[in-house]
Amino acid sequence: MSDSTHDAGPQWGRPTKRKVKYAAPAPAATGSAPVGPVDDPALLANAANIVHAPRPVNVPSLAPTRSRRDPDDGDFKLRDLVGEMARGLVDHPDDVVVEILSAGDDGVLELHVHPDDLGHVIGKQGRTARSLRLTLGAAAARIDRRVDLEIAD
Repeated sequence: MSDSTHDAGPQWGRPTKRKVKYAAPAPAATGSAPVGPVDDPALLANAANIVHAPRPVNVPSLAPTRSRRDPDDGDFKLRDLVGEMARGLVDHPDDVVVEILSAGDDGVLELHVHPDDLGHVIGKQGRTARSLRLTLGAAAARIDRRVDLEIAD
């Protein structure tokens, strides 16, 4: 039989133990510095220095920027939607206030409710708040926007 792992005929049962799983090149054979911990002082003396790339000077900030513009009709419709949904959930509907913190394509709405109704708006494990945000996101997507909802304490 040959030493190769693939024989011409089919094999039954458990495969035979291979003699060589992999062949790692020796560091001296490749001509490059070894990777990992090195104990040989001769290799340490010939090791290349670590070269750091210069940092770019003018890198724009990766933080998201909010658009600062006046609210338009779409922002007011989304605000009214959140207000109507919240008024249906709470015991004190007169205390529901929705403010537009940031308008535009990447807007933010803030919902204020009576302190006794905060649990009604958040729900068990935040499920009601998640549903409010999901509905708001779907309505905002219909007018090609993205709007976040913050619930104030």
